[in-house]
Amino acid sequence: MAEGTIKRLTDKGFGFIGTGGSKDLFFHSSNVEGVSYEDLREGQRVSYTDGQGPKGPRAENVKPID
Repeated sequence: MAEGTIKRLTDKGFGFIGTGGSKDLFFHSSNVEGVSYEDLREGQRVSYTDGQGPKGPRAENVKPID
């Protein structure tokens, strides 16, 4: 699984993960595992798998790293 840092969370149920590259990776609250979307915070480290959504690349199986 890849790792990154949550860069931004929205009140609409999605956010973006900084992957160390030039573009941040989109994720939706339905792809969060182990905790609720509301428990996530900006700057938090997460692991994820790369996926493909209808609008392009996205993070799936997003889990906080303790």
